[in-house]
Amino acid sequence: MRMRTLGGTGIKVSSYCLGAMTFGAWGNPDHEESIRIIHAALDGGINFVDTADVYSAGESEEIVGQALLGRRDDVVLATKAHSAMGKDVNMRGNSRRWIVREVENSLRRLQKDGMGVIAWSPLAGGWLTGRYRQGTDVDMSVGRARRIPQRFDPSLPGNAAKLAAVEELIKISADAGCSLTHLALAFVAGHPAVTSAIIGPRTMDQLTDLLAGADVVLDDDILDRIDQIVPPGVTLNAADAGWQPPSLADPAARRRPLTARAAG
Repeated sequence: MRMRTLGGTGIKVSSYCLGAMTFGAWGNPDHEESIRIIHAALDGGINFVDTADVYSAGESEEIVGQALLGRRDDVVLATKAHSAMGKDVNMRGNSRRWIVREVENSLRRLQKDGMGVIAWSPLAGGWLTGRYRQGTDVDMSVGRARRIPQRFDPSLPGNAAKLAAVEELIKISADAGCSLTHLALAFVAGHPAVTSAIIGPRTMDQLTDLLAGADVVLDDDILDRIDQIVPPGVTLNAADAGWQPPSLADPAARRRPLTARAAG
């Protein structure tokens, strides 16, 4: 199959594009056969698939999404929006509102929504390596402790709570048969929304240790115990929360002017 550049994008697509209008009620209602056809087209060298929200009222997108599971990275996928998807006069056309809404609907039907989470600091700046423990001194004159003392000073209540949590997590890691470092990384990587956890080894030994835990999988009992120590959504030290958008930090940004509220 010959490949051609798609406009000025630099993306190479096959000279044949597989149109998906006939997959579903408008053409072939047999999902399994439609999927086999899509797979055969991909195996034949086609890497470009085109569908639309309106094709069989979204059924075509659902079939294509199912067919591309495990093969998405090999395909340039296109869909379209404009035609009516319901009786409501706003469920059609080219308004910004409708395009944004229907792109989201299409991504959901194609099983390609939303987004991949790349989690930073899965070891909480070193806290989840066992480096900081109750009953030991924290050297506040070096490294991150010197630069951002509010996140490491053990005299602060939030950091004292982190030290207590570490002691409990070390017990859980022992029960799980892995190190605290591996427990922390497996906890992050095991979340269904997370695509990848960012590791930041400073030494070769650290890298070797991190890689050794790549295959660790935690069972539900272990995950539940972790959630009991630090419930989801809880930040033990507010200084660890990172950047907050002004719309959350500034009360004025969360309230309409009094005159506007009075006017309804």
